[in-house]
Amino acid sequence: MAGFQYLAVAVFLFLVSGFWELQIRSPEIYNERAERNRIKALPIVAPRGRILDRDGRVIVDNHSSWKLLLSRENLKEEHLHEIAEGLNLDYDDLARKVARYRKRPKYEPIIIKESLTPADLAFIDSHRDPDTFPEMELIQSQSRMYPENGLLAHMIGYTGEISESELDNPDYAKYNQGQIIGKTGIEKEYNDTLMGVDGERQSIVDYLGREREMLGIKEAKPGRNLQLTIDLDLQVVAELALGDKRGAVVALDPNTGEVLAMASRPSFDPNKFAVRIKSADWKELTSDPGNPLLNRPIQAQFAPGSTFKPLVAMAGLETSSVDENTTFHCGGGAEFYGHYHGCWGTHGAVSLHRGLAQSCDVYFYNVGNKTGIDQIAFYAHQAGLGEKTGIDLPNEASGTVPSPEWKLRTQRQKWYAGETISVSIGQGALTVTPLQLARAIGGLALGGVWQKPHILLTDTGKAKPKEWSLNPDNVKKVVYGMYGVVNEGGTGGRARLQNIDVCGKTGSAQIASEAYEKLHKDVKDNAWFVAFAPCYKPEIVISVLWENSGLHGQFAAPIARDVMKSYFDKKIRQQEAEKLRQSPANVLASALTPLAVGNPAKGRSAP
Repeated sequence: MAGFQYLAVAVFLFLVSGFWELQIRSPEIYNERAERNRIKALPIVAPRGRILDRDGRVIVDNHSSWKLLLSRENLKEEHLHEIAEGLNLDYDDLARKVARYRKRPKYEPIIIKESLTPADLAFIDSHRDPDTFPEMELIQSQSRMYPENGLLAHMIGYTGEISESELDNPDYAKYNQGQIIGKTGIEKEYNDTLMGVDGERQSIVDYLGREREMLGIKEAKPGRNLQLTIDLDLQVVAELALGDKRGAVVALDPNTGEVLAMASRPSFDPNKFAVRIKSADWKELTSDPGNPLLNRPIQAQFAPGSTFKPLVAMAGLETSSVDENTTFHCGGGAEFYGHYHGCWGTHGAVSLHRGLAQSCDVYFYNVGNKTGIDQIAFYAHQAGLGEKTGIDLPNEASGTVPSPEWKLRTQRQKWYAGETISVSIGQGALTVTPLQLARAIGGLALGGVWQKPHILLTDTGKAKPKEWSLNPDNVKKVVYGMYGVVNEGGTGGRARLQNIDVCGKTGSAQIASEAYEKLHKDVKDNAWFVAFAPCYKPEIVISVLWENSGLHGQFAAPIARDVMKSYFDKKIRQQEAEKLRQSPANVLASALTPLAVGNPAKGRSAP
């Protein structure tokens, strides 16, 4: 009897302590849990901001779709097999995703599939009830819609679900599991601008999870639109001109740093990444020898070949190592420091203008040898080579400008004078990106003003340019030589345009030794071409890389020509349209239009 009494007292004390915990010590915790059982909240996903070109045309938009959530309050893991099978999901991936949420609050749902197909919706509709799969919840969302055929894919980038490694990174602390964020390109660089603020829909549900009453809706706040410096007309021409060639095209306004076009080939379809790319698609992209995920304008680092010669010429003139009349003899090659260096042709007596126009290697061997590697490296750095341009895109490469200090720091070796000879014609350890080359030549043409390249249109004029005042006479001499490249029987004649003075420079650069290239027929020289126009007041500068072409730079020149022609043709059309708009007849019609409709605010009525 006494034992029973003790047991009764113990049970009573247990109940009293539970009541104390529930009602006195922490009622808010248990009230919140009870409220969650009664009130169900579903997210309203905010659409990302649209991406527009410089004329306001839509490049990236959104389209309405459905996504499926798993409500973890009702989740039964034995259902996962059938859910995965019905939605064509990998069961192991789904199970791992569910496992990652175990330490998170129960009220956080799990997004398991986006952009549901009609077949997915049919499966969900037939199974989403309290007796089958009560954990399934449908919500409407906005999915990214990118241009077809990989247009601007590398620059725009793509979105995807935040990964586990990103969640462990402090830079991503403000994001939650399951969120869609920018992964590369503009989508990543301006993710916070493009992302909106999600809303929420609250409703009262019964114990089976069935909705009984809608309480309220907190509307989502869409992300802000971005307007880019890109001109879609030029971009399309650049991509078409590249075609199936492996390479890159960059077009800049050297006066502002605005990127007018940026093409990289081969490309990829960012729509496949919009949420989660399929394993087969990812494997295909990463195993492709053409490396379609490489953003060549800012990441491809190659020797620039003869496109580097204008900078060598400028260094020689600025340091008075040579002048425009200094002449060297080209007999098809020359010997320096016990090694014979060939030239692509036999040019005879060559001075600055003809040296640039005919791209004579022997002339530049001598200029480089007289100027010295330290001065060449100095002027290359002044032009922005060997360092990132600072463009508003992630993962930009810096390239390399070799020098005695660089070699000692990176290789613990001394610099040999013979290495300067190779650098003088844009070979050796020298590497640049297509963007760096366009900026370097554009700044030289402006007399020593190098603007920071940018893609966001509203950034114009914000960044302070890098300036190194060059002797105007020396600039004219180099520009005149580049004029000869295109217009006086030089190596870049294929870039010539009617009524527009185009200056340019061809380049072909080895990516391996001649002996290696003979053994490996798939390894071929790169073709480069860089150009600007008009020559003495440039509005546009273009660099073209045709990777592994096995051809000289003259074959890359037509690509630049097509883009420049598109630029100037559009400018003429706009000027003609503006003249038409400003014609006396149209001005009079515009002035009379308000009279025809009246202006009630001022008490004026139609006559």
